[in-house]
Amino acid sequence: MRRFIVIIFSLLLFFTIWGQDNDSLMTQEVVRNLDELMNLWAVRSSQDTFISSQGLDHKLDTPDSVIIRRLHYIPTSIPLTFNYRVRRWIDFYLKQEEAIPTFLGLGRVYFPVFEQILDKYNLPLELKYLPVIESAFNLRARSHAGALGLWQIMYGTGKLYGLEINSLVDERLDPYKATDAAARILKDLYDKYHDWYLALAAYNAGPGNVNKAIRRSGGKTDFWQIYPYLPRETRGYVPGFIAIVYLMNYATEHNYYPRNVNLDLNTDTVMVNDTLHLKQVAQVLNIPIDQLEDLNPEYKLDIIPGQIKPYPLRLPADKVLSFISLQDSIYHYKDSVFFPDNVIVNVNTRAYYARGAYHPMPCHYSRRGRVKLYYTVKPGDTFGFIADWYDVTIRALKCWNNRWSNRLHVGEKLVVYVPASKVNLYKRINNLSFDQKQKLTGTPIVNTTKPDDPQYVYYQIRRGESLYTIARKFPGISYYDLVSINGFNSYDVRHLKPGQWIKIKKKD
Repeated sequence: MRRFIVIIFSLLLFFTIWGQDNDSLMTQEVVRNLDELMNLWAVRSSQDTFISSQGLDHKLDTPDSVIIRRLHYIPTSIPLTFNYRVRRWIDFYLKQEEAIPTFLGLGRVYFPVFEQILDKYNLPLELKYLPVIESAFNLRARSHAGALGLWQIMYGTGKLYGLEINSLVDERLDPYKATDAAARILKDLYDKYHDWYLALAAYNAGPGNVNKAIRRSGGKTDFWQIYPYLPRETRGYVPGFIAIVYLMNYATEHNYYPRNVNLDLNTDTVMVNDTLHLKQVAQVLNIPIDQLEDLNPEYKLDIIPGQIKPYPLRLPADKVLSFISLQDSIYHYKDSVFFPDNVIVNVNTRAYYARGAYHPMPCHYSRRGRVKLYYTVKPGDTFGFIADWYDVTIRALKCWNNRWSNRLHVGEKLVVYVPASKVNLYKRINNLSFDQKQKLTGTPIVNTTKPDDPQYVYYQIRRGESLYTIARKFPGISYYDLVSINGFNSYDVRHLKPGQWIKIKKKD
């Protein structure tokens, strides 16, 4: 009997929960995005100029009849249904006293961009409000399912619609390119369902879940009829969208006004053709790094891999000429600090292979701080020999020459990049005989003449020594001091040679 009662109670509880209009998962996602939105530089830096709307009457008791009439007068081809679910979302957003002014302020920046792209694809301009409910205008919003950016695009969908996604660049975070992709996705979904509510639900949950809900409902194609069969977090998506459309159009009627956010509309782009860190730009041009990151959110690690192909860098318009005139200084500013290994790794190169055609893999080995030399291939040469003679890796040598096979042709010229400080020492290799070059293997190609600079003490490295053991011989000098004073990168540290002179700071 007790077991029977427990089963009955469990069934009642299950059907009670199942029957509830539960948007809790979506609500939690919205609240989290709202919290993260307030941490964006454009929002944080406007706090001092923001007049709080707390305490104002936001007219939460506006009659349903008034809201219905207002929805009716919004000019859109998307139906704006009103019911208790929509009303609940309107009430939810009306209570977000800091979020609504921020939405309105950010809308001044983003809505013109969204409208232009939506118009290009002949889509309803009210779709510009989707990022409000998708991401709360949080540039870096990430859902529990892995969707990313203002438009919350999934990895596979982004790839399918031509967005570049790799370890350094994720164009789902680029407001311009992501908007174009989102517009094409929405257009395809509408062409599939011929119903905007179903298209919006499919944008959120995927066409598979919408098709499943249609089948479970017995073939119904009305959003409100398939509503109970949709994933819980998707049920609130369309009502939430209608609520945001209402609020963005009638914010002033509820005593909400735009916040002046520090996201400059007046921006321009320059093309970057070498590896660049956003902090190099920020520090040389005196731009807050957070502002620069908000303008270029697609660079996940703040690194622009311009050595692969030209990439855009968005700047405040008044900084563009400064970048152009100072770009050499910017590229070299603290480059050994920001790129200590001179290597950019983990770049997804699949996007660079066209179907049915071969294209050389982009080279990730930086040339910064190195001088280009040419080596003429001679009988008996191999990549292994040449790499040993120039103290580089085989992979780097092949990478610089866009070569991925081991085949060499006598007389062809190979590019080799060598440290600028040792260029004269490596120049002679091309004119040596094979036996002479072989004698260099394992022998240091270093300047064994003691430099003469009274500002430093000079030390000649002995066999078996490292920077760590040398530093211990000089009180007050650390390993990192030796790396910094001598301008070493990680390759230089690994390839110290006996007989090589290094600088050590004199004691005061």
